[in-house]
Amino acid sequence: MDGIGIVGAGIAGLHLGLLLRRHGVPVTIYSDRTPEQLAAGRMLNSVAHHHATVERERELGVDHWDAEEYYYFGHHHYLGGPQPLVFPGFFTAPSRAIDYRIYLPRLLEDFVARGGEFDVRPVQAADVTLLSERHELVVIASGRGTMSAMFPRRADKSPYDTPQRKLCVGLYEGVAPSEPRGVTMSVAPGHGELLEIPIFSAAGHVTALLFENVPGGDLEMLAELSYDEDPAGFEKVVLEKARQHHPATFERIDPARFRLTGPLDLLQGGVLPSVREDYARLPNGRYVVALGDAHVVVDPVIGQGANCASYSAWELGRTILEDPNFDERFCRKVADRRRNRVHATADWTNLMIRTPPPPHLLRMFGAMAQHREIADEFTENFSWPDRQWDILATPERVERYLARHGAV
Repeated sequence: MDGIGIVGAGIAGLHLGLLLRRHGVPVTIYSDRTPEQLAAGRMLNSVAHHHATVERERELGVDHWDAEEYYYFGHHHYLGGPQPLVFPGFFTAPSRAIDYRIYLPRLLEDFVARGGEFDVRPVQAADVTLLSERHELVVIASGRGTMSAMFPRRADKSPYDTPQRKLCVGLYEGVAPSEPRGVTMSVAPGHGELLEIPIFSAAGHVTALLFENVPGGDLEMLAELSYDEDPAGFEKVVLEKARQHHPATFERIDPARFRLTGPLDLLQGGVLPSVREDYARLPNGRYVVALGDAHVVVDPVIGQGANCASYSAWELGRTILEDPNFDERFCRKVADRRRNRVHATADWTNLMIRTPPPPHLLRMFGAMAQHREIADEFTENFSWPDRQWDILATPERVERYLARHGAV
């Protein structure tokens, strides 16, 4: 049989494929889009890779973006209200954000150059059983179309039935970077969050503005406002909403230069957070494993989706290399290896979008504003969501953590 088949050419599929090729395992990646179509298409996300993910990229030999030029070093927090809280937090090693229309085609080039097979064709759930007859194992690393429905949604890890934020994310010129270079995380109580992310795109070094808007709040309309009908009007509204609700970012915007970098550099909509079962049994008795968006979808409010997908791919790849017996025991081993961090990622993200925010989360933010070491640890834990969830999982855990840091 022909090695491992991976459906989906996002970060999960590519990191898995590159890891397996590094060890000589035959791999075929299936995608419905060519690298050229990806590069010329609509913006895919505004994702940042934190240093644990960057380290995996180094191990894979795909660290193509120089740290001095492309990285950022921490978070600048602005929590609005009658008495706003303003404070920084810093990583122990930097993060970076590269437009996926650059990133994914580059990694596909690496994958093919290293002997991987890339097959451009649409694959739906009905095709997977046939694929499983060709490959020793099929991995579903795409949540598009009918694919994610192969894996039942877990109610215990999927507390929301509707998207909790209405999203509007675009790439903009005219926003001066923060100093030192970092992501600004602004909260407008009752209305939502803004993540301001330094990102490299085809337009060069620009700024991604990800508006995470509470349904029913003043900013919700950004998720449906048409850019194509009136580009200047769209940009005027975005500028005004930033002025009203996110002053820490607005103060660095030059209104005369502020504009979307292109009509395809915008995404609007919503994300339904979901955790699905790790694997499924096909009618022929073979098993398929869920990866990436087929397994876990999180709201982008803390930028964990791609980092979680990369980690999950790494653990799946290690298990394939150690135990290439693709039965149910193998699938359970994969689930066990990645469960703690993957579930912590989902739980932490779901906590951050709870409306109104729970008191223990507000208590944590208040302590971060007063204690730099707490803010730095919170920020560093964007690379380690399981450690973050160890702190935030319950009010009691938060209180014990703050007591250890003299922040009671």
